Amino acid sequence: MSVEEFVRRVDVKRLGSGVALLFILALYSPVMVLVLSPVYGSLPSHLFHSYGVAISAGAGWFLKDQIQKRIGRLAATILPVLAFWTPTLQYFLMQQSSKLGNPAGPVITELFGYYPLVMLTVAVAGKQIQYALHLESQGDLAVEHVPLIGSYVVYSFGEHVARAILSHAIGFTVVFSRAGLQFLIAVLYSAVIPSKLLVFAIPSLLFSLTSDVHLGGIGGVNSALRSEGYTLLARQESNTGYLSVLENQQDGFRVLRCDHSLLGGQWTKVNPGYRPEVEDPIYAVFAMLEAVRLVEPDNGGSRVDAGSKALVIGLGIGTTPAALMKHGIETTIVEIDPVVHKFATQYFNLPSNHVAAIEDATKFVKRAQKSSSPQYDYIIHDVFTGGAEPAELFTFEFLRDLSSMLRDDGVIAINYAGDLTLYPTGLIARTIQRVFPSCRIFREHQAGQDEENPNFTNMVFFCKKSSRTPVQFRDPVSSDFLRSKSRENYLVPKHELDPAIFATIPHKGRSILVEKEVKRLHKFQDRGALEHWEIMRKVIPAAVWENW
Repeated sequence: MSVEEFVRRVDVKRLGSGVALLFILALYSPVMVLVLSPVYGSLPSHLFHSYGVAISAGAGWFLKDQIQKRIGRLAATILPVLAFWTPTLQYFLMQQSSKLGNPAGPVITELFGYYPLVMLTVAVAGKQIQYALHLESQGDLAVEHVPLIGSYVVYSFGEHVARAILSHAIGFTVVFSRAGLQFLIAVLYSAVIPSKLLVFAIPSLLFSLTSDVHLGGIGGVNSALRSEGYTLLARQESNTGYLSVLENQQDGFRVLRCDHSLLGGQWTKVNPGYRPEVEDPIYAVFAMLEAVRLVEPDNGGSRVDAGSKALVIGLGIGTTPAALMKHGIETTIVEIDPVVHKFATQYFNLPSNHVAAIEDATKFVKRAQKSSSPQYDYIIHDVFTGGAEPAELFTFEFLRDLSSMLRDDGVIAINYAGDLTLYPTGLIARTIQRVFPSCRIFREHQAGQDEENPNFTNMVFFCKKSSRTPVQFRDPVSSDFLRSKSRENYLVPKHELDPAIFATIPHKGRSILVEKEVKRLHKFQDRGALEHWEIMRKVIPAAVWENW
């Protein structure tokens, strides 16, 4: 068969319908992970997602003839209905996330609606493409495998395009919110396959429009959160996750949430007459990071704040950079998420007298270390979020570039949260110490204080660029505390870790993390993310996470 003859025989309408269904399904894959992330965390939501999609799609492809034989046209006409019901079914399941647990919860949630939708979509699209190509004269092998390969290529390309679009468009309008995208996808299914059965989707639509707090305004969420003592002040989708500002009225604190993690928080309820110069953080580690100012220089003199410069990588709510600025230190903040910077300014009193670089830290550091001589007296590296570290910011190469940006007597403080017994924690600890040979490591709380998770902790590495003398902290004076009780209690690091606990390298493990092997670390991060999920469920009630 010539190419011209093949093109003439192709049923363009059916082929277009099949390809369109695969593109819609490709869009739903990253959207489904986004929907699960605020309730289960980004990494646990990814954990079995690809396997589930592959199994469901495989079942749909190999059962497409049986599905066509048994239910015929009905398989296609129920697709839009199922697409409209999926968000509602999952809404009720996610309200039971604590009972379902993690990582079982994401799998069970996707089993209701999404995985059946994947199976049926592939089955219907596969038959459409087979019928459209008219390959019967080319033999059974061509009839089955040409559409299979073509469908895989179309889906893979569509998923790649969807991820690229979502990374820039998420949160642009309510339609491009997580919940909104699920209904956009259902509308697209309806456009490709008009169905009289859509009348059965009306109950789901009515529920979503009247009761789904993820689609409505803030008022609906606050009605759901009132019994938990929380108020939602602001929320917005962004490139790092679902961000929201929450306030606890009873205990008097405000937090910034990103998916299933907290980027920081500060106390809002204070005693009469108590007026700290900067807000008190709810986590001790953020006050402890400010101890970079207390590290004694090699010459034995005193550090002077006036004229000093600091680089802060990872903003959170801005606790540490706000204190540095209050001490008169010229501060540059590198933050990849513009919404984090906006919320830190609007809701957590981040001072405006700083240089803000809203971009990827790897790009900023590469450009900065090539274009200027060492310029920073202090660097704060604080990028942990969502139960997993961005591994690219802990590689030997990235840390080496940071070192080149420090002045000879400069100090760096690196915040890392992880399980002391797991491979990634040791790998990153060894990498930090390879770049900065003069370091001391402190955990946030005393060992054993959290009996349920004794090994998972926030820790700070205080390191000097120079190895001439060990890291020593001067005694603080009253001005160091900025009239803050939190800093009086937590500024000076107390609970030191022995670096020897990270010396053991497991079989086939690496001594340090290098840039070209950064993907090797990703598969080890899941356990830490699941531990972090359990911790977050004790910090904030389940209903707050579930209702976003």
